Amino acid sequence: MAEIQSVKEKKVSGKSGIERSVLLKAYELMCTAKRMAETYDENREVCSKYVHSTSRGHEAIQLATGLQLKPWDYASLYYRDESILLAIGMEPYELMLQLMAKRDDPFSGGRSYYGHPSLRREGFPVIPHQSSATGMQAIPATGMAHGIAYLESQQLLDGKEKPIVLCSLGDGSVTEGEVAEAFQMAVLKKLPIIYLVQDNGWGISATGDEMRAMDAYEYAAGFKGMERMRVDGADFIDSYKGLKKAITYVRKNRAPILVHANCPLLGHHTSGVRKEWYRGEDLDVQQLNDPIVKFEKWLSASGETEKTLSDIRKIAYEKVAHDYQQAIKAADPDVEDFDSHEFAPTPVTEEKGERLPKGAEKVIMVDAALHAVDEILRNHPEALFYGQDVGRRLGGVFREAATLAEKYGDHRVFNTPIQEAYIVGSTAGMSAVGAKPIVEIQFADYIWPAVNQLVEELSKSCYLSKGKFPIQTLIRVPIGAYGGGGPYHSGSIESTLLTIRGIKVVYPSNAADMKGLLKASFYDPNPVVLLEHKGLYWSKVPGTLEAKTIEPDEEYIIPLGKARVVQEASVEKINTGESAVIITYGMGVYWAREASKKFPDRIEIMDLRSLNPIDWEAIVTSIKRHNRAFVLTEEPLLNSFAESLAGRIQRECFKNLDAPVWTLGAENLPAVPLNVDLERMMLPNAEKVERALSQLLGY
Repeated sequence: MAEIQSVKEKKVSGKSGIERSVLLKAYELMCTAKRMAETYDENREVCSKYVHSTSRGHEAIQLATGLQLKPWDYASLYYRDESILLAIGMEPYELMLQLMAKRDDPFSGGRSYYGHPSLRREGFPVIPHQSSATGMQAIPATGMAHGIAYLESQQLLDGKEKPIVLCSLGDGSVTEGEVAEAFQMAVLKKLPIIYLVQDNGWGISATGDEMRAMDAYEYAAGFKGMERMRVDGADFIDSYKGLKKAITYVRKNRAPILVHANCPLLGHHTSGVRKEWYRGEDLDVQQLNDPIVKFEKWLSASGETEKTLSDIRKIAYEKVAHDYQQAIKAADPDVEDFDSHEFAPTPVTEEKGERLPKGAEKVIMVDAALHAVDEILRNHPEALFYGQDVGRRLGGVFREAATLAEKYGDHRVFNTPIQEAYIVGSTAGMSAVGAKPIVEIQFADYIWPAVNQLVEELSKSCYLSKGKFPIQTLIRVPIGAYGGGGPYHSGSIESTLLTIRGIKVVYPSNAADMKGLLKASFYDPNPVVLLEHKGLYWSKVPGTLEAKTIEPDEEYIIPLGKARVVQEASVEKINTGESAVIITYGMGVYWAREASKKFPDRIEIMDLRSLNPIDWEAIVTSIKRHNRAFVLTEEPLLNSFAESLAGRIQRECFKNLDAPVWTLGAENLPAVPLNVDLERMMLPNAEKVERALSQLLGY
């Protein structure tokens, strides 16, 4: 028997150059994937409770890919890549647990859709969490390749293997602008990534001809340095050989390649958008290209007997039937665990270091930030800093990165293209491979192209992967008005950011806090947005001199979520009921300080410093002490974070209040006007705060 097996293996291997064991494994998994799809359709009352998609029609290209990935590789898959998961060793049972949103779903514990893997398991490629948003995975995947290239340049990767990244995409998604950003960086930085584009000619109900002027292969020609390849995605042999060449190319050359694979869509778009609703005659045409039928014919022509193939089919079908029954019986999630893993635990839980070291000099905020980043880069070779204009030539438009590229090299501190989505989204990939990025959005007003990545990829990763993929990243964002900056360089955006769950938002108001909070933000294993007020950077705006402070020592760090009382009221005024607390942050601290001079000893000023997490305990304590509260913000007030906070205070501290919670913010206009007099009319200032305080204290 062994001799016959050996002869057959040589015969098949001689025809294709692929080992017989690989060919028969591929056939088994094709049959498995086909039977899984059929089982889901046959049991719609169970399997269509949650929307799912299958790989039906895409099996050949996916198996050809997955069977060649190594445990040290990384993959970013899309929702139809079920057969890749089977190929790397996932069991049908495990995938069915996700299909039915069961407790032991290995990816998300019942939190995410079928075909949305989050895998960090010994002996398997690493697959970070990604969203359902088509095309968006291109940026985090390219960020993984970018991080690998950086770590390799620093000799920071363990082992001798050369990891690559697989980014799987549907052709329809390549029209997304974020895919162009990813392609641009891949060729610009020569990154080790394969873009596998599976083209079945459909979006949902839109055809390729409706959606695009060219396919992904033709489109990629515009990215100089992108190698390209076409394969027949319905032909396992052609796909396997093509992917072998692509993988070899990327491992050796550490450069990107795009593989375009045509394949039929034989299943539904998803269980919620069924093929029979709109496909018509197209289904009959596509059936002619069924990869399983083609592979069976090839195997038969290559000497495999019908009994061999029949035995394999039987094993696959029995496996699917068994696993399906087991999955039905599996436990549902513990509902008491529904809110775990919003954030990964941070190691920074208490203030450390010296805030006022002896002999230290005062520094402005922008220099405190610069020094903090300098110290991080010096002590952490896995850290890097990038964004627009932060590189050697300029060192940031606010000089916030001055000298860093000279000290640490252009591979660690560098300019990016004008690609806010890439700047933010790439950090998800960087974090997954062990790099620790610090990035910058040049002005808060220009963060909006990045919000897609921030919301869908960064904020949800820890929760939906049940803690396997928290994203460690520090995103620096200059914010706020500073006198004549105009409508696109003066905006405040914290309320929008604070509607995004799963990210932290920090807002220092002086140099010491800037340094301590920046350090804590870097060490936090979650996405942190650090808002840095441009008007406080140099303490040149009248009334902001106290933003310049003694520089803390290198060990100084402030835990996120701890407010600071920067001005206290007298005990006498508190005891006679004449005091109030102003709860604010950023520039509001300085408006409050100036306004409070008209009310000696009566005003406590609380600098929140961290907006999420927020120091609610400190707020409640202060409300109980003063019985009057004033929430001050630079943002337009209507529907803002400040109004939300005031509402929470009113609701939860009602019995402790002697007056309504006062609020003040900018006028409810869409932009900050350029003319300084118009700007003054729109924004809060000390005089406006003073008038509002008079009303609150006289209530």
